[in-house]
This record gives sequence, C-alpha cells and structure tokens, in this order.
Amino acid sequence: MGRLTTHVLDTALGKPAKGLKIELWSGGESPEHISTHVTNDDGRVEGAILEGTAFQAGIYELRFHAGAYLRTSGQNLPDPLFLDVVPIRFGVAEPESHYHVPLLISPFGYSTYRGS
Repeated sequence: MGRLTTHVLDTALGKPAKGLKIELWSGGESPEHISTHVTNDDGRVEGAILEGTAFQAGIYELRFHAGAYLRTSGQNLPDPLFLDVVPIRFGVAEPESHYHVPLLISPFGYSTYRGS
C-alpha cells in the first residue's frame, strides 16, 4: 500500500523541527487543500500524510510553514525573514510505493529529496 510521509530537520540547530505546520495540497491548475499536520518532537508527522486508496498518481504540494517555526526557534533572524512558506511540488507516478519527502531547513536555505 502506497503512502506519503515527511519529516523536518533544522540544520542550523542540528535538531528536529518540532511544531512546524505542514499543509498538503493537490497540484495542478486549481490546487485543493487536502490536510494539515504539525511535526512532533522528532520533527515527524505522526503516521502517513496520505495513504491507501486516497494516495493517487498525480501532482501534490507540501507547504512547510518554516517562517512561523523559525520565529520560535530562538535563532537571530532578520525581519522580514528570508524564508516563510516553503512549497515543495512533486509528482507521484507509483502510488503503490512509499514517497518520503523530507525538508532540511535553516533560516537562509533548504533542501529536499525523495527518501525511503
């Protein structure tokens, strides 16, 4: 059974990003909000964000609310922040597979990859 998972690491502090809000949207010309999640103490969303028959082939977008998290992280930050909402749009070609889309975040940059 296919599923979508994520986690967020704060690379500036070297620890999981706790309490970061993540929204899942369908992609395409008219995006639709699917669900909202918040990372736990380990920087992970509890369970799958999307799975089973609801996890279909297509375009999705995870919107990571990094700015709100960074403001509470205790780091010395500029105003306005360099990063606020970080959108990651990705395609699912094999909905029977596990898609893990992590975010590595710092106040001035981010990266992602398809994990396992």
